[in-house]
Amino acid sequence: MLARPCCRAGLFYFGTPKLLVFDAYLPTSENQTVMGTPFSTPHMQESRSRTVPLAVGAGVIIVALVLIFIFSRGQQQNTGPAPEDPYSSNVRVSDVKMSRAENFVGANVTYVQGQIANTGSKTITSTTVEAVFRNTLGQVVDRQSQSLMLLQERPNYTDAVSLSQLPLTPNMQKEFRLTFEHISADWNQGLPELRFTKIVTQ
Repeated sequence: MLARPCCRAGLFYFGTPKLLVFDAYLPTSENQTVMGTPFSTPHMQESRSRTVPLAVGAGVIIVALVLIFIFSRGQQQNTGPAPEDPYSSNVRVSDVKMSRAENFVGANVTYVQGQIANTGSKTITSTTVEAVFRNTLGQVVDRQSQSLMLLQERPNYTDAVSLSQLPLTPNMQKEFRLTFEHISADWNQGLPELRFTKIVTQ
């Protein structure tokens, strides 16, 4: 039998066709790059890139907490008793009583009424009263400040007017009223302490 040329996989040979198997691994340039590059380097860079923002964020949170703590301490110090006005020694309060009623929306309102007298030589045109509420242990649970209102009789009703409308002249005594819509639930339901923290005179 004559040998005939055979072409397979780009190779020419003579003889009976045989299957040539090439089992060789030829690394590509991409494989060489991956194999030649240390695997730890990109991971280390990624870890560092994540650590820096986390550290910055933690620092910001710590600074914010410190500022909140300082601010809250300042607020707590400001909630103490305000100093009384020097002219308060010339103001006398008597016959203080308390009552409750519902307002037009159905909420409970607490009224503190009494007599106020000006024993000094000046006319009072405005005054701010601080009401101090305590619990059953005698601890202060609420402080509220408001302008004192005087009661004035009108035809068929009683009106509450400010001291600017009805000044309290020397040796004058008038009935006053304070109105409280929200008081701490820990309040002992007793009469509050009244302190005159600001008095405007002329």
